[in-house]
Amino acid sequence: MDRVSEPLRDNSVVEDPDSSIPDQKSANEAIIAKTHKKRFNWTIPLLIILIILGAGIYVSSRRKDVQLDMESLTVPVQIQSLTISIEASGSIEPISSVNISPKTTGRLVALYVEQGDEVKAGQILARMDSASLQAELAQAQAELAQAEAEYTEVLNGNRREAIARAKSQVTSAQAQADLSAKRLAKNRFLAEEGAIAQLTLDEYISEDQTARARLVEAQEQLRELESGSRLEDIEQFKAKVAAAKAKVASAKTRLEDTEIRAPFDGIVSQRYAVVGSIVTPNVSASATSSATSTSIVSIASELEVNVNVSEVNIAHIETNQAVEIIADAYPNQTFAGKVKQIAPEAVVENNVTSFEVKVKLITGESELRSGMNVDAVFIGKKLEDALTIPTVAITTNQGKIGVMVADDRGAAEFKPVKIGFSQDGQTQIIQGVALGDRVYIDSPPQPDLKKRDLKEN
Repeated sequence: MDRVSEPLRDNSVVEDPDSSIPDQKSANEAIIAKTHKKRFNWTIPLLIILIILGAGIYVSSRRKDVQLDMESLTVPVQIQSLTISIEASGSIEPISSVNISPKTTGRLVALYVEQGDEVKAGQILARMDSASLQAELAQAQAELAQAEAEYTEVLNGNRREAIARAKSQVTSAQAQADLSAKRLAKNRFLAEEGAIAQLTLDEYISEDQTARARLVEAQEQLRELESGSRLEDIEQFKAKVAAAKAKVASAKTRLEDTEIRAPFDGIVSQRYAVVGSIVTPNVSASATSSATSTSIVSIASELEVNVNVSEVNIAHIETNQAVEIIADAYPNQTFAGKVKQIAPEAVVENNVTSFEVKVKLITGESELRSGMNVDAVFIGKKLEDALTIPTVAITTNQGKIGVMVADDRGAAEFKPVKIGFSQDGQTQIIQGVALGDRVYIDSPPQPDLKKRDLKEN
């Protein structure tokens, strides 16, 4: 036993293993507890740091997502220049269009034009039967010639031969009167002497009176022939000549009316009659594109654009203003025009008030046709420093026009706005938003819309 304990040279006391077990456990537990306490002291701050970092990363990521959404879904309100332009719809129409018919009923004997032909004012388009009118003209011309001959005879007076014959008659009557005067004087003396009876003297007195009366009559006839025709006779034959001339002119006019002529420069838009058909006169004015037996052809002049401009925009339209014209038949071409006339009175259709504006074509006369539908863009003044947003950003809410404005968190708020003119996808904002505000051009995130709706409700 002593040898066993000999190697233990330090003076330590060897305890019973069984008795030292509880103390060892307590020591271990103390060490573990101390270790756990140290770990707890530095783990909590670490966890807090990790949580803060994670929250920061999440918030940063969230902000980046919001910024990405803001960048893709919104655009800022900007300032730029806009040119006022007003769009309206219209159609191509001729300046003048008329259906042409004869003035009297007759048979069409010749037609010189076809549909689409260009004609000049005064050009003969067709001819009606004129045989009876030519006969009337010949008769009227003959009557005129007779009236003119009679008028010339009266106007020129009596011939010299007639005047000479009248003078001879005066001379003869004078001689007869002188002879009868001598006989009366001789027989008067005889009657005073009682050589002849009173009855015989009376016969010589009557003979002398008759001779003197014949002398006076011959003298009056000579004076009448020498003085010429009376003024009344001259005026009467002059009136007959005028009536004959009027009859000739009337016959010529009716004959000329058988030649159907173009009233103005234009194009034959329609052809209604054929050679040999009976055409009656049109008693009322016709400017329609359809006709019956009262028309031969239809003539249309140069083209223009008729546009209806709404009442709110008519103040921005003025004469000679530039206009861009786009026809449905030529969607890839733009034709030029200018404002020719603005109607002084409005037209109300379906409770919509508008004014008719006529636009003169500068280009496109060879391509455009009557009746084509067109869109007209009236180019107005330039607006400098206009507050603008994309037109697609404009929406409506409960009947109000406005935009969805985004805040810093991306939440959308509806703001009513007052809009102005639009150009190339940009619209002027007169009131409602400020420079730099971001407006949604696409649907805002649904949660924001729900929060906004709940807030408004």
